[in-house]
Amino acid sequence: MVESLNSWANGITAMRILLAPLVFLAIPEDGTGSWWAFLLWFVLCSSDGIDGYIARRRGPTTVGAFLDPLADKVLVLGAMFTLVAHDIFWFVPVAIIAAREVTISAYRIIKSGRGVSVPASKLGKYKTVVQQFAVAFALFPPTALAATWTWQVLLWLAVVLTLVSGAQYLWYAMKPQRADVAASVS
Repeated sequence: MVESLNSWANGITAMRILLAPLVFLAIPEDGTGSWWAFLLWFVLCSSDGIDGYIARRRGPTTVGAFLDPLADKVLVLGAMFTLVAHDIFWFVPVAIIAAREVTISAYRIIKSGRGVSVPASKLGKYKTVVQQFAVAFALFPPTALAATWTWQVLLWLAVVLTLVSGAQYLWYAMKPQRADVAASVS
């Protein structure tokens, strides 16, 4: 377990969590976007792919399976709630996204308590990327005010993917009981 805490991938993930508040502080209240916030956002979101690449090459860890989705949630929800607080994002889509994230995180914690890992689905990964792009376009100065439709469309697309991927997790949550029975019979 100690070696899993000291992996490069987990270090990058921990860095994303620790640096996330810098993005929130850099988000301007006037909705004009910020090159500083956008560049920091880009680096932190890109590091998600880097730690995933390293984890796949060196082997994933239990700690990484927990920390990576947590880092995504801290980064995305923190930025979205900051944008809501600055009256840039509307509260409703962010509340829907947050409710799904809390529900699925609770599900993962319950399953991990039973020794079952619940990795992110492909659709869940796409959802995260669309959420990241919605925030990015709201922070990117050329689109923050001049092309608000870009981040608004992406935000609502993120809501759709959030609901569909959440339903997918809940659907699969019901299936293991049937699969466990079938596995024990054969």
